[in-house]
Amino acid sequence: MTNISFYILKGDIEHDRQVYACRLASKAYYQGQNIYIHTENSQQAEQLNQTLWSFRPDSFIPHSLIDSQSENDAQILIGHDSPPPRLMDLLINLAPEQPLFFSQFDRVAEFINDHNDVKTAGRKRYQFYKHRGYELNTHNI
Repeated sequence: MTNISFYILKGDIEHDRQVYACRLASKAYYQGQNIYIHTENSQQAEQLNQTLWSFRPDSFIPHSLIDSQSENDAQILIGHDSPPPRLMDLLINLAPEQPLFFSQFDRVAEFINDHNDVKTAGRKRYQFYKHRGYELNTHNI
């Protein structure tokens, strides 16, 4: 069964959520995991793409935006409107709702901050997972 982790962040800045998501993606990448980062829309996907290039100046983490033009064989994929093209290990969800395909992953990471909309949507996702019997972990960052 999929293991769900909620990471609770201080503050309400979206960029901070993305940086923490990048940090987790980096850690999982170096552990050899395949990561899919699910965003709300193409704008957020592009912002995350840029953040992965710049969140840590001393490292490079290869990744790719999912689109019909690319091979989509990178270890880290970023998308927003469809499931990943192959099975992957970790889903990092930055969208306000859980994607329908979340249960195909070993792990799901949800990042919640103090922004009212993010917090409210996060509570709904938490209840969704809890009512379906998923193991939930909470990490205060």
